[in-house]
Amino acid sequence: MERYWNKEIECASREEMKKLQSERLVAQVRYVYDNVKYYRDLMDAKGVKPGDIRGLEDLCKLPFLSKADLREGYPYGLLARPLNECVRIHSTSGTTGRRVVAFYTQHDVDMWEDCCARAITAAGGTPDDVCQVAYGYGLFTGGAGLHGGSHKVGCLTLPMSSGNTERQIQFMRDLGATILCCTPSYAAYLGESLHEMGLTPADIKLKAGIFGAEPWTEEMRRSIEKSLGIKAYDIYGLTETSGPGVAFECSAQKGMHINEDNFIPEIINPETGEPLPDGEVGELVFTSITKEAFPLLRYRTRDLCVLSREKCSCGRTLVKMSKPKGRSDDMLIIRGVNVFPSQIETVLIANGYSPNYLIEVDRVNNTDTLDISVEMKPDQFSDKVRDMQLQEKSLASAMKTMLGINPKMHLVAPKSITRSEGKAVRVIDRRKLHD
Repeated sequence: MERYWNKEIECASREEMKKLQSERLVAQVRYVYDNVKYYRDLMDAKGVKPGDIRGLEDLCKLPFLSKADLREGYPYGLLARPLNECVRIHSTSGTTGRRVVAFYTQHDVDMWEDCCARAITAAGGTPDDVCQVAYGYGLFTGGAGLHGGSHKVGCLTLPMSSGNTERQIQFMRDLGATILCCTPSYAAYLGESLHEMGLTPADIKLKAGIFGAEPWTEEMRRSIEKSLGIKAYDIYGLTETSGPGVAFECSAQKGMHINEDNFIPEIINPETGEPLPDGEVGELVFTSITKEAFPLLRYRTRDLCVLSREKCSCGRTLVKMSKPKGRSDDMLIIRGVNVFPSQIETVLIANGYSPNYLIEVDRVNNTDTLDISVEMKPDQFSDKVRDMQLQEKSLASAMKTMLGINPKMHLVAPKSITRSEGKAVRVIDRRKLHD
């Protein structure tokens, strides 16, 4: 029996949802125009007034916002509420340029935690569960979002944050954690560590995991599910719109339901900005229609995915987004070939390797180079150089079949690639591709 956190919203008819979205959009556009000079200037430059937006069908008239706009407006340029009405900030984990800082009123926090409660409930969470939150806390949104959602559901919440793996597993066992929330790369690491301690999934009570904040493949999902004895659920979000909980997986696991009462999704052609129909791959754009402090209209996420309104077996009517297929901005173009890290991960897991890897791209004598370092599992290590070279050669061949280009493979010792508390750093691009 499928459980819902807010059945009235999660199972609303398309007509009911469209009516709610249109009403909220019209009010939000007027609110943003009146309170955010930065966006008002963008609207005026495009010749659009709040009165021109009468419903969902007029959404495409509005100008886009990008991360560059948010950096330009740093720190207060897109704030729509007085600071004394804001209760929290979070910030992106970006490492270049100005960080993006998002503001929250108490209403915004409540809305966000409500979205996360829907995700936990969809993963089977009830007040009887023990929810271990091993996302990083602090400026990163992961820990705070799932922590608040867990409280709303009524779970016993373990605010572990990330790291200290031995303690994570001890508390997991001693307190009987049933739901784990963390990045997929850390979940994989916990699974590895559990087995290295001589334990099996039978020694813990976990039943479900809610994993997000970084790309992961179906192969990685199955690997995590096997190592921890759980059902692994995806969750999607971004700091700019609130954090995790913008979209979440249900028991059907055929895409993530978007919380449409708070976020209107669009798919656009990343080159032209033109809206694309459901079923076509394009860039995901979100409009926040309930945010107070930091309301973004037509924010370009740069994530590439597909929207689907096909009927879902879980009973939810919320539109679904596919797992992001890459990003329109950090997709790697190497020797003219489009390369996504998810493709590399698929090959590694299919060939029995760890999903912990590092992609290094450089340009030598005007030619792109692609080096991929991959952690070996203990049983894959050999002290014979020839054996290691053969393994690297075989893996390079599999990569070439998938990518269309020949990378240089480097098999490295277990646990030698740094684990991240937030988003795993998978790519280092040393090419100077821009002035």
